[in-house]
Amino acid sequence: MADESGNSVKQGRSGQARQPQPSSKTLSSADAYVDGHLSRTALTSLIILTFITFVGNFTQLQLSSALPTIVKEFHISVTTGQWLTSVFQLVMGVMVPLTAYLTRRFTTRQIVITSMLVFTAGSILAWLGPTFVVILLGRILEAIGTGVMWPVLQITVFSIYPLSRRGFAMGTVGMAMSVAPAIGPVIGGWQTDANGWRSIFMTLTVIGAASVLLAFFGLHNFGVTDRSTKADFFSVSLSIFGFGGLMFGFTNIEAHAFTHPLVWVPILVGIAGIIWFVMRQIHMAAAYRAWERAENANAQSGTGAAVADATGGVGGRADARDSGRTTSAAVSGESTHVSPESPAPRPALLNLGVLHNKSFTVGTICAALSFFAFSSIMVIIPLYIQNDRGYSATMSGLIMLPGAIGQCIAQFCGGRLLDRFGARPVALVGSATLLIGTIMMSMIGTDTWIWWVSISQFTRQIGMGLVLMPITTWSLNCLARQEVSAGSAVTNTVRQIAGAIGAPVMVITMETLTRVFHEGGLGSTLANIDGVKWTLRISACFVLAQLLLVIFGVRGQGAGSAREAAQYALSKMRLHAGTGSASGADTAAGKTGK
Repeated sequence: MADESGNSVKQGRSGQARQPQPSSKTLSSADAYVDGHLSRTALTSLIILTFITFVGNFTQLQLSSALPTIVKEFHISVTTGQWLTSVFQLVMGVMVPLTAYLTRRFTTRQIVITSMLVFTAGSILAWLGPTFVVILLGRILEAIGTGVMWPVLQITVFSIYPLSRRGFAMGTVGMAMSVAPAIGPVIGGWQTDANGWRSIFMTLTVIGAASVLLAFFGLHNFGVTDRSTKADFFSVSLSIFGFGGLMFGFTNIEAHAFTHPLVWVPILVGIAGIIWFVMRQIHMAAAYRAWERAENANAQSGTGAAVADATGGVGGRADARDSGRTTSAAVSGESTHVSPESPAPRPALLNLGVLHNKSFTVGTICAALSFFAFSSIMVIIPLYIQNDRGYSATMSGLIMLPGAIGQCIAQFCGGRLLDRFGARPVALVGSATLLIGTIMMSMIGTDTWIWWVSISQFTRQIGMGLVLMPITTWSLNCLARQEVSAGSAVTNTVRQIAGAIGAPVMVITMETLTRVFHEGGLGSTLANIDGVKWTLRISACFVLAQLLLVIFGVRGQGAGSAREAAQYALSKMRLHAGTGSASGADTAAGKTGK
């Protein structure tokens, strides 16, 4: 057993649980949040977690300005070079579902210290790697090291803060996370121009080592651990083969025809892997739910037997056992009683059952469309700025900087606007702004004022910030309380995968259009610019689809505002205090959109 602080609970000879003294490295919720404020130790730990998560977001986009230089140095295609960014998102998408297992199995310190050691090793490998393949391997290790940090930070915030303060906390943390994309491309571009692109990874090596030391000396544990928890690594393998196969196949379209085995075979393997992964998750989730129902029924049966012992002899016990057996059969849908000692089936890596909630599904699709359209821009626009307009990597980062700052501000304000107006009006404004900014961006040409790109990107990212925070919060609010953790894993995974697939697909689209325009008689530069323009117009179509989904799909009283959710939870607490029962509270909380 484990207590609320994550320490194991030992049984004494009398059978009573003996609580150990709290460890100096473990904080309970009561110790972390006292009298409406964070304790000093909790604040220190939260700052460390936020900084390390910031490093992950910083690392993800720092290479965007350096990508054209890397492509030229290794004499590779743009499609191949963008793997340095898209593989980061892909690996993070695979790591997110593992977070639930990792946080149950290991302590916060174990997760963070190990993750940053892996990150540091990857940075060293990318820094010193002699070939593109070695550098790509280093990026994979960096992504493995940082992939779990955002979910860990999110879980920690939810474990510390009460419901009424979580919106504020997540908005503040989200703003800090948005700063990373703002300064990442700028610093990366400056380092590339000043000392070469390898200096980026040298800096990340130092930051990784410093993060290990910070975590070792200053980080405390949160939550409960269960050493018996097991992970479904076969599902992890299926997701790697599925999504990795798709990305590899799409990447090879540039060099080979679609009928070439290096194209259609990986795509076919990817599709088969994804289908197998999805079916496995559905089956495992159903089996686990059936086991939980049987266990609950057995618990009720045991209670009935105890009552019979107290009231009535053999006949009463028999009646109780029969009643429990009947209840178990009714709940589980089976005709036989399930033993309470039956081993628990392994839970699904990704509980896709939450997608039965229509509102959650709408929110997840909206976020996926945003990431699909957005991720490609971060690769395409630096190419336009540097290759087609002749600006430096540093200038490329500076041009993109206002957009990232705009998203930072919008994401910070989005949570507060959600509290006041609800998700629907905020998401509508955000989606429309994102669409307008994308259309503005698609108007670029050979002599376009370069800061028009910056203004367009600023507009786009303002819209992005106003969409993501409200729509994600609303969709999670539509779930029952016990489903929020699974919903968070699903929506974060889908977003990362959409971003990872969106970048290569749109880059391939750009290069295909460029080749068509060049073969049609346009010069190389004009063909490149027209390829970028039409790719941006296609991206605008995805944003338009998202806008329509918000208009017709984001429904419900208050659209899931955080204030309404808090008031609802308080009313249920009062009801529970008055009646002694809060049955149906979670069910009622998840009715929206079902």
